[in-house]
Amino acid sequence: MQKTKILLVEDDPNLGQLLKEYLDIKGFETTLCRDGEEGWRTFDKFYFDFCIFDVMLPKLDGFGLAEKVRAKDKQTPILFLTAKSLKEDTIHGLQIGADDYMTKPFRMEELLLRMQAILRRTTRHETETTANEPLQIGKFTFDYHTQKLILDTQEQKLTSKEAELLKMLCLQKNQVLDRSQTLKKIWGDDSYFNSRSMDVYITKLRKFLKADENLQIINVHGQGFKLIELK
Repeated sequence: MQKTKILLVEDDPNLGQLLKEYLDIKGFETTLCRDGEEGWRTFDKFYFDFCIFDVMLPKLDGFGLAEKVRAKDKQTPILFLTAKSLKEDTIHGLQIGADDYMTKPFRMEELLLRMQAILRRTTRHETETTANEPLQIGKFTFDYHTQKLILDTQEQKLTSKEAELLKMLCLQKNQVLDRSQTLKKIWGDDSYFNSRSMDVYITKLRKFLKADENLQIINVHGQGFKLIELK
């Protein structure tokens, strides 16, 4: 099972290292950055499931970092850490799009519980959609867990990347699937090589789905792909 990827941006070297070690022990994959600019470069390059930002960061503060993240990604949860307990700061952080806010000092156990609660909320839709039942895509039945695409009595076995890509297209059917975010989630980064690799997988999925003329995976220029089902 793939580990939940955490981006931790904390300039206090002791607290940052303690948090990273604690989260890694708890089963997360944690990337630690020391300032807001480094945090933004890292977020922009790789995929993360959860962000923890200190508010008082050098070069770019946590609020500014969160604003840049939210301009690019509306979904990834953000939790702020701050030494301040001002109501105005709390409100400002939530207005930017943060999911929660913790005042230092805090207990590691409480941080973990809050993270787990946020992750349950934000992943519930995907979990419910793909939990046990196969998905219906036009004339096809797609079983993500066995990685099979079924049409009548014919079964097409998919690779792990094909299954993951098709699942993401299905979950956002008739909506644009962002190329960069998809590359980061499935391939780990959005390099040119991986981008060309994803194009090959999209071509394979189109070939698999062509038996249903009402299903199409279309290119959305400059954005990504869209799985559409014609009525």
